[in-house]
Amino acid sequence: MKLKKPKFWDYKKPSLYSYLLLPFSIILGLISKLKSKPRLSNSSIKTICVGNIYIGGTGKTSLVIKIKEILDKKNIKACFIKKFYSNQTDEQKLLSQNGSLFSSLKRVTALDEAISKGFKIAIFDDGLQDKSIKYDMEIVCFNNLNWIGNGLTLPSGPLRENINKLKFYKNVFLNGNDESLVDIKNQIKKINHNIIINQGKYVPLNIDDFDKKQNYLAFSGIGNHKTFINMLKNNELKIIYDLEYPDHYQYSKKDYDEIICGAKKYNAKIITTEKDYLRLETFNKKDINFIKSNLEILNEDGFIKTLIELNEKN
Repeated sequence: MKLKKPKFWDYKKPSLYSYLLLPFSIILGLISKLKSKPRLSNSSIKTICVGNIYIGGTGKTSLVIKIKEILDKKNIKACFIKKFYSNQTDEQKLLSQNGSLFSSLKRVTALDEAISKGFKIAIFDDGLQDKSIKYDMEIVCFNNLNWIGNGLTLPSGPLRENINKLKFYKNVFLNGNDESLVDIKNQIKKINHNIIINQGKYVPLNIDDFDKKQNYLAFSGIGNHKTFINMLKNNELKIIYDLEYPDHYQYSKKDYDEIICGAKKYNAKIITTEKDYLRLETFNKKDINFIKSNLEILNEDGFIKTLIELNEKN
């Protein structure tokens, strides 16, 4: 059974629990430094890594799919690479539906396979902290609502590495639903004045399929549940009840019954994310609908220019 992330991770300031776990965060940080080694570059293919510092729910997969869509329109042969995790079959299926996916226990192995197939650009879903590859372009994603939580690294907080590591990156994406980002942008610029800050907005593609007069029960097992619910409400859907499960959650019969019974109790139809819908393959999904969403990039022209310049580099 997968557990939800601790609530104190997303407090604006560290709590007592965070301070009690601080020694473990320090030890993990030292272990990470000891394991670090020079990354290997590869001139046979261009590599783009879309990753995060805040663990889970930052819009990586949505951005990866969007980048592939942009490159497809420019007739640039690109593919997806994702390290294989048995509990992330939802994302693997989603990527496979949108292009060629190479997945292995080692990202380097998957990259070698992509090179053998003649791809020009490999787009990595996650892997910023992978010490085996030197990427041509690195993008750090954040969720606008969660941002950096309490600002501490695992297990005291939700960060994979100290936020000050942003000074070593060139591109950041802030993804969400039109939240005010002035304070976040100011924080980022204080760390790295030259970093390029991009914004992504979640746009539902099939919103017209849903009756806005109908009551809905919404559920998800993703890292940004609140962002999903806000997107639905911003598009005037009547969400009268919602259920949140852990990220990459594998639903049981008990969970399924809870969802169905909840919908009957509130006389509501059921709505979820595309990722969650893919994880319900062993259940009867006739009464469950999903929102298919896309990440809209604000100032997309500038970002496209960056991708084209990457492809044209020798």
